[in-house]
Amino acid sequence: MTQHQRLLIIDFGSQVTQLIARRLRELNVYCEIRPFNTVTDEALRADPPQAIILSGGPASVTEPGSPRAPQAVFDLGVPVFGICYGQQVMMQQLGGSVEAGHHAEYGRAFISPAPGHTGDGIFAGLFGSGREEVWMSHGDRVTEMAPGFEVIGTSPNAPVAMIADEARAFYAVQFHPEVHHTPNGRVMLENFVRLAGFTGDWTMASYKDEAIRKIRDQVGDRRVICGLSGGVDSSVAAVLIHEAIGDQLTCVFVDHGLLRLNEADEVVSMFRDNYNIPLIHADEADLFLSALEGVSDPEVKRKTIGRLFIDVFQREAGRIEGAEFLAQGTLYPDVIESVSFSGGPSVTIKSHHNVGGLPDKMGLKLVEPLRELFKDEVRALGRELGLPETFIGRHPFPGPGLAIRCPGEITRDKLEILRKADAVFIDQIRRHGLYDEIWQAFVAILPVRTVGVMGDGRTYDYACALRAVTSVDGMTADYYPFSHDFLGETATRIINEVRGINRCTYDITSKPPGTIEWE
Repeated sequence: MTQHQRLLIIDFGSQVTQLIARRLRELNVYCEIRPFNTVTDEALRADPPQAIILSGGPASVTEPGSPRAPQAVFDLGVPVFGICYGQQVMMQQLGGSVEAGHHAEYGRAFISPAPGHTGDGIFAGLFGSGREEVWMSHGDRVTEMAPGFEVIGTSPNAPVAMIADEARAFYAVQFHPEVHHTPNGRVMLENFVRLAGFTGDWTMASYKDEAIRKIRDQVGDRRVICGLSGGVDSSVAAVLIHEAIGDQLTCVFVDHGLLRLNEADEVVSMFRDNYNIPLIHADEADLFLSALEGVSDPEVKRKTIGRLFIDVFQREAGRIEGAEFLAQGTLYPDVIESVSFSGGPSVTIKSHHNVGGLPDKMGLKLVEPLRELFKDEVRALGRELGLPETFIGRHPFPGPGLAIRCPGEITRDKLEILRKADAVFIDQIRRHGLYDEIWQAFVAILPVRTVGVMGDGRTYDYACALRAVTSVDGMTADYYPFSHDFLGETATRIINEVRGINRCTYDITSKPPGTIEWE
């Protein structure tokens, strides 16, 4: 593949490291995130990046054994930008001092220019209003700069909030320019990549062409199978691979009976009518719903669905002669999160439905053409490939489908009620022009019945909860602030149009503490 100009982000464990990469990708700069303990001096010297960013992190450089950057970072002669912990580790390793025990600084802060500085280098264009609003999150602070550095900006609790060694193109800040709470953070990142000589050669058009070449080189004349869910990731992966190898690809769409209204027909029609991709439609609703009968525990639901999905997929794939590769819609956040910067265990919040374990079980090799992309880049690639906007812009839909939007026992009747209510809710969102403002929206049917009155009669039907959230990547989320008029109109439509529901509620829980889905 063509070698892009590459920026390396060394990750010290910040919760927002991915945001650095996202901001840079928006500037058409190709970047990679690597945990600090996987980057060696030898690897850096053998394949030096064009620039390096040192991320924030939760540790204190004053503690024994705290993370450090490889020394080669500072010896390669490339521009380096340290952020928060990255600033502190830079100072500690280059001869400065960092101390704990000073007044911590969290949240909004304001940086003032140091005497004689109005901003230059990566800080060019700042201080137009006399000070810069930034987002701080630190307990330690630099108390002595390393030789060669000078202070560019200060805050009340960070005397060296912005520093620079222009001769070596080393820059550092105590705040987080990657978060949107730092309004001019993008300016700093844009200045940094321009100063480092990046020309913005990372585009979806070039990525598409390179990915197609890479798929052809990897697969040759052999066959590939792809588990198609109808979601954005698997759809884009399938169309990209089909463009590379044509009818050597076969997609398997497992319909588990837990899809939204008309969803199976829409997915099958789009692929059969528009792309002529060989497609196996496995209608296994009876199998899944029978296995889920009487099951109310959410983890048992997820594991049952995941197990049956693998069984059905394996059976269908076994009928495809000569298949040697399995295609997956793995994205870059999945790759990043699979390697903890500390190597420590994490809590399982809920099991994920996927085809994990299939490659080893079936003796298949993986094709993962999206593993370098973020979600928004996958959508951009989908547009390059000509996928309909109705598919590219779809809200995320969970693998277990409506099973986790139906707390308690699942029945066919409840699923039908839920499909219709969900369709009305989404129709309302589209009618009001809100669909693209919302990350995900759906209805959950609650495991309670409530008394109501319709006309002159008493009803005893299900209650439902509407859920709509805004998010960047699904890791955190907040509820969408619908107007009361919208909610009232939507509740009226659902109750009037969906037999079986007589009460609507709106879920205003953020994530955390809740999750986006109900189970």
